[in-house]
Amino acid sequence: MHIIKRFPLRRETFYGFVRNTTGLRPGDLSIYQQALVHKSAMKKEGGKRYVNNERLEFLGDAMLGAIVADELYRQFPHKNEGFLTKTRSRIVNRSLLNKIALKMGLGEWIDAQSKIDITQTSILGDALEAFIGAVYVDKGYAACQDFVLQQIVYRYIDLKRVAHKDTNYKSLLIEWGQKHKQSVHFITEEKHQSSDTAPTFVARAAVDGEVVGHGEGFSKKEAQQNAARHALKMQQTKVLK
Repeated sequence: MHIIKRFPLRRETFYGFVRNTTGLRPGDLSIYQQALVHKSAMKKEGGKRYVNNERLEFLGDAMLGAIVADELYRQFPHKNEGFLTKTRSRIVNRSLLNKIALKMGLGEWIDAQSKIDITQTSILGDALEAFIGAVYVDKGYAACQDFVLQQIVYRYIDLKRVAHKDTNYKSLLIEWGQKHKQSVHFITEEKHQSSDTAPTFVARAAVDGEVVGHGEGFSKKEAQQNAARHALKMQQTKVLK
């Protein structure tokens, strides 16, 4: 005789979401809930300590990187280390992860400060990595690998197409500068905000000392990528000469 546990409606709905999204029967549902708590909405666990998804994000980032690296190694047996590294970075970058997380429906379950527009931040991509970490903690490496490949990579990513497309805007801008014999550097600062909001960073991309691109992000890396993308856009409209 199997005993069926009944959950409150939202918990029951979330259970269904996790099962449909991962293709697995979740064991510890709370770990998946924690994966979707952004630091701007930290909650106390048992009234003792605040928890968010940063630890799971750290774990998921490592799992995603390892699984993607293994898959690329198998898919492109004759490519060198540089090609594999660059291709992996294109897959695990925040812009792509944000889009995938949105398509998966994670945005409907993310707990973040109401004033934050998560589609304009790295919160979605961070939550996806945390979600991967939750699968690993709950089900182990084999199940995590299956989830990443079947539900993320094969479903949302064309590996061959990504392998031949460069979206590392910072690298592209630096390469552009080298080609045109112009120096490129970035000025990055933390944006001052109230203490109850998540920190953001502002970056400026400068070519030969002239600022030609601006960008913001929840990390220095994201802000610099956005600034470089803006600068490259300006280059395309003949602002950079």
